Amino acid sequence: MTPRRPTEPEPDNSPRYAPPVDLSKFAIVSIAAALVTIVLKSGAAWLTGSVGLLSDAAESLVNLVAAVVAFIALKVSIKPADDNHPYGHSKAEYFSAVVEGTMIFVAAAFIIVSAVERFINPRELEQLGLGLAISVLAAVVNGAVGLLLLRKGRGSGSATLVADGKHLLTDVVTSAAVLIGVGLVALTHQPRLDPIVALLAGVNILWTGIGLIRDSVNGLMDITLPDETNEKLEAVLDRFRRPGAIEFHAFRTRRAGNRQFMDVHVLVPGTWSVYRGHDFTEDLIDAIVEVVPDIRVSAHLEPIEDPRSYADEDDY
Repeated sequence: MTPRRPTEPEPDNSPRYAPPVDLSKFAIVSIAAALVTIVLKSGAAWLTGSVGLLSDAAESLVNLVAAVVAFIALKVSIKPADDNHPYGHSKAEYFSAVVEGTMIFVAAAFIIVSAVERFINPRELEQLGLGLAISVLAAVVNGAVGLLLLRKGRGSGSATLVADGKHLLTDVVTSAAVLIGVGLVALTHQPRLDPIVALLAGVNILWTGIGLIRDSVNGLMDITLPDETNEKLEAVLDRFRRPGAIEFHAFRTRRAGNRQFMDVHVLVPGTWSVYRGHDFTEDLIDAIVEVVPDIRVSAHLEPIEDPRSYADEDDY
């Protein structure tokens, strides 16, 4: 083994990327919130006989299933790469979001069918005051947990937590609509208002489910990083670019669950030594990670004078 020259800096053997953070504890919070709200909303529906409140309780049951799936997905997503999954398991989060979106469709179908049946066969509601109070408490629980998951999910890039947070906040909107409907029934004594509001809530839930599935499919299709992130990365490349001497092409980015990836081809003078080209590339990657922490960078070094270096310029 050739010793390093005295003038060369000692290598930094510390890892460039921090290991993925285990976010499953937030899914446990979501599971607990779902259990609490199922009990509260089911009790409110039983006391009042409201199909709107019953539909709200059904969505909380979906929340519970989704939270359990989210817990499993978050545990799988942080598993290290192995022989069968050399790029890791972070995309497991998208499957969780797809399952959650599908469960939302199931809940919406139940709500719509129940609303139509109750509209055809209206029924007077009972003990509305107590039922409404219990539902408000359940909505507060969901709202607090939903905001927590959404904030943490966006901060960590977790598709699972974002999906779960959006779902819970949609549940709050549904609860608010149902509460308004039940309140109007109490004021107007028109029982058909209850299923009408439940029907509208079901349509709103369907729309949320479509959005969740769309976002998950985009993730599975390796959608590029947000424009503002790509602009930051391109700005770093511009700092290192020397027109005619050092250039870059085949720049592309993607997200996979809570991980971000970047590929770029680095064109340098063919007279450079391997050592110099490697050092330049490592400095470039360090600068990129400093601007966008935890992004995984794959850089391919090529001689700028060789025509073959440009054969793959437009392949991406």
